[in-house]
Amino acid sequence: MRAAGWYQRAPPYTRRVDERSGRRLARSTAIFSLATGISRILGLVREVVAAYYFGAAGKINAFTVAFQVPNLVRALVADAALSSAFVPVFTELQERGDRQRAWRVASSLFWLVLLALSALTALFIFVAPWIIGLFGDPGGDRQLAIGLSRVLFPIVALLGVSGIVVGILNSYERFSVPALSPVFWNLAIIAGLVIGVPHAHTIDTKLYIYAGSILVGTVIQVLLPMPWLRGLDGRLHVLIDWRDPAVWRVLKLMLPVTLGLGLINFNAVVDSIFASRLIDPTLAPTAIDKAFRLYMLPQGIFSVAITTVLFPSLARLAARGDQTGFRDTLGLGLRQIAFLLIPAGVISAVLAEPITRIVYQRGHFEPSQTPVVAGALAAFSAGLFFNGLMLLLNRGFFSLQSNWIPTSVALANLGLNAALDAAFYRFGTWGIPLATSLVNLAGSGVLIVLMRRRLGRLGFETIVDSVARILIASAVLAGAAYGTWYGLDRGLGRSFPGQLASVGLGLLVATAAYVLACRALKVRELSALLALRSRLART
Repeated sequence: MRAAGWYQRAPPYTRRVDERSGRRLARSTAIFSLATGISRILGLVREVVAAYYFGAAGKINAFTVAFQVPNLVRALVADAALSSAFVPVFTELQERGDRQRAWRVASSLFWLVLLALSALTALFIFVAPWIIGLFGDPGGDRQLAIGLSRVLFPIVALLGVSGIVVGILNSYERFSVPALSPVFWNLAIIAGLVIGVPHAHTIDTKLYIYAGSILVGTVIQVLLPMPWLRGLDGRLHVLIDWRDPAVWRVLKLMLPVTLGLGLINFNAVVDSIFASRLIDPTLAPTAIDKAFRLYMLPQGIFSVAITTVLFPSLARLAARGDQTGFRDTLGLGLRQIAFLLIPAGVISAVLAEPITRIVYQRGHFEPSQTPVVAGALAAFSAGLFFNGLMLLLNRGFFSLQSNWIPTSVALANLGLNAALDAAFYRFGTWGIPLATSLVNLAGSGVLIVLMRRRLGRLGFETIVDSVARILIASAVLAGAAYGTWYGLDRGLGRSFPGQLASVGLGLLVATAAYVLACRALKVRELSALLALRSRLART
């Protein structure tokens, strides 16, 4: 009521500005979600094409391991880590009216990052044999894995400078172009596979074409957002002002962010080590990776979109000291993630095998590989909601510049993940993703407790009430999805058109059942989503 009263007393100009900001945020959320959805769908198409050419068994496992190593380094020091440390400082300088200094800091960091990561890339190319050696003999060809990793390592330096550019655009609430960049990354890789692989005569050459396509796609992804910097109130210069305290503050903030985000990705490397050494080096690493790609589709469309759009707002509210606004915005984001990811996780679990069959089972991806990937997908799906919570809570702490808190949690998760991997690998390939889901559950629980301590309260009762209603509605969704698919599967058979029809209708019936159940249970997040749709229609 107090907020509503303030709004009514505010001058007409202030109300108009607030309305415009609300419309812009709603529009940005919708555009980012759409762009991210297109990117994730194309990413799925990329994985379908790769599965057609390479399957999940054999030397493709050398590629999977080779790609994970530079991807880990990227997570440690490049795009997401750097952007998460940069945005709060850049935003704070802008809020204080020091825009010229903000751009000097951005320019200094751009060139510092480019120089440092180029040197780091050269170092890792040199030590690649020792790094790949940790995985044993992935895909039965360690030398191939070493060569592929050397082709892929330059993406670290490229995505490092991309982190600065994306951070600047997000600070100005420009989300569409950064969100569209991965679309062209995926298109470049798909084109490289479709054009190059059929003309190659050996599996090694085909995998090198795959790696080269990823490198070319990364160059496109980095260059695409650059022209959109011109329309802002500053520009990047060729300078390195290493004496500026704000530059050092970003680097200091980056250390815990790097460790926090990097440790999360390091868990995937630990998973691959267990899968390659102790389960099946010719199948398990790629089976887990294929399941992870399916698992990340709803994560990327929903929670990444919500988190990316809310992060600059949270950073701005934190810079203003508006604890009430920060708490309300964070609580809204947590409830929206629950509304979207809990049913997505349920669908992924109950329809894991038919989804895997539709997406991957063709070409060199044999029917015997489908149950292995489906089991891993179902195990991953159990932790989908908790992964989304961790993503938003981490950004919440980064906005508060309390970066060591999520870092400490990530460090504890690393030890827990290794212990659970050691215990669960005996279950087979799906035991590794199950360990990951339990780690996500534990990590999100600890982060919620720590955030409540930091903010005093978090509207926890409201969040629990919403989650309880969503869980009931998701149970209805599960019955509708599996029942519809099972009934149609028996009649339509296991051909691709038959499976596409049975799974597609199962998803439609399940979505309708979920919406109706949410209406009956008065889930407030559904009303918020419908209100957003109405606002977008009006604008």
